Amino acid sequence: MKQYDYIIVGSGIGGLYTALLARENGNVLVITKGSIEDCNTRYAQGGIAAAIGKDDSPQLHLEDTLNAGCGLSDEEAVRILAEEAPARIADLVNFRVPFDTLDGEIALTLEAAHSVSRVLHAGGDATGEYIEGALSKEVRSTGGRITVLENFLATEIMVEKGKVTGIRALDCRTDTTEEFECRHLILATGGAGQLFKYNTNPNVATGDGVALAFNAGAEITDMEFFQFHPTALRMPGVPPFLISEAVRGEGGLLRNARGYHFMPDYHEKGDLAPRDIVARSILNEMKKSGTDRVYLDVTHLPPHLITTRFPHIYRFCLDRGLDITRNQIPVAPAAHYAIGGVWTNSWGETNIVGLFATGEVACTGVHGANRLASNSLLEAIVFSKRIVERTKGKSKDKTVPAARSKDVYSSLGQRPVPKGIPAPGLAALQQLLWDKAGIIRDKDGLNQAAGILAAWQNSLPSPTDQPSYELSNLVLTGRLLTEAAFIREESRGAHFRSDFPQTLPKWQCHIVWRK
Repeated sequence: MKQYDYIIVGSGIGGLYTALLARENGNVLVITKGSIEDCNTRYAQGGIAAAIGKDDSPQLHLEDTLNAGCGLSDEEAVRILAEEAPARIADLVNFRVPFDTLDGEIALTLEAAHSVSRVLHAGGDATGEYIEGALSKEVRSTGGRITVLENFLATEIMVEKGKVTGIRALDCRTDTTEEFECRHLILATGGAGQLFKYNTNPNVATGDGVALAFNAGAEITDMEFFQFHPTALRMPGVPPFLISEAVRGEGGLLRNARGYHFMPDYHEKGDLAPRDIVARSILNEMKKSGTDRVYLDVTHLPPHLITTRFPHIYRFCLDRGLDITRNQIPVAPAAHYAIGGVWTNSWGETNIVGLFATGEVACTGVHGANRLASNSLLEAIVFSKRIVERTKGKSKDKTVPAARSKDVYSSLGQRPVPKGIPAPGLAALQQLLWDKAGIIRDKDGLNQAAGILAAWQNSLPSPTDQPSYELSNLVLTGRLLTEAAFIREESRGAHFRSDFPQTLPKWQCHIVWRK
């Protein structure tokens, strides 16, 4: 059996950044089920938030993040995020991430629910791609100090007496299993956007890390909060493609099928209202007009601004016959970001000794009930740094997340089998979650979905290859999301119940899953 000091599962910004820091302390293995570049990070257009502007401060960044989190953010975690952000940006610059500049300084833009311009970007609207490219190049050039295994899917976390000992992984090319031992295991597997029919995530976002951690005995929290991006391209025959929030930050306006600019009717911040409000407002306008889209209008802005600030979006649309400098962009909401995940403390530790989580798979408490735009890439590097510091013995804090007295602890139980359930499969699962556990939810829909998912989980054969493992992971992750949404009888942030539309003080708590 091969032994490593660090095993990192996933090759997005969290995984690669952790690997680059950890190489100074021991030998590192990065396992990724696709290529090293195949991850959610590549698709992050908008940017990365940090209080580095003259009119900004970590305190302002903290306040904006807490406001977006709707009462569920962990203030200590948010303070860490805001205060450590500038130093982590400097790290990315040292790793040769080419952030866009203006007059010799890093350019900053405004996004929804930020009080000032604090979002850094690279390549206009290709920030994630540039960060991923810089970090993967650095990892590949380490001269063997970081071992990368591509096309390996982690299938089981090995635990003995409450401590991680290693991991089992499937070689996706041969469907054979190998085992690897480690002292520290870091999950950086990304999100679970493939739960939903309409999503902005790559095919690899199948909830693998949440399923791995839950099955190993780790606690999972805030699964009911899933962020739907308001503006994904909606064109016949074209998969949903993210139209960055920064487009509205630069002056883009949302119009309904009649051409009416509707967002000022819903929120005082108009087009720059929090994402959950914009997404539900768009749904309402689509319902009123009987259409499956609204329109994002940038035709009033200078064409050169669009082509230079958003070259990736401009080219993608132009290649499909849409010149966005002259025509409005058809958009609709799509699943975008998993807010909940593997519960960690402020050092990235879980309740299992030696198991850490970073990035979208983790729930650090930063986002609360609704993620502030462009905090996700930042969260990954801030807490990845702290994970490596922790493994070096740099903190004396408690080694597991502290139990919170108000939280609701639960475990997945049996459910009655509904009549006439569809056969399990990716398409059926995505349609079910989109219809019953999507942007707007209610008791009957969630109850039905939870029953179907439980039946599927009981009937699925043991996985043997990558597709069957991914379907199994999605079914389990979908159950955790749906059951949590069923339990939370209120509306808060990204979780909206039409039968419980109010935000209630008694639900200012977290739902925590234990196996």
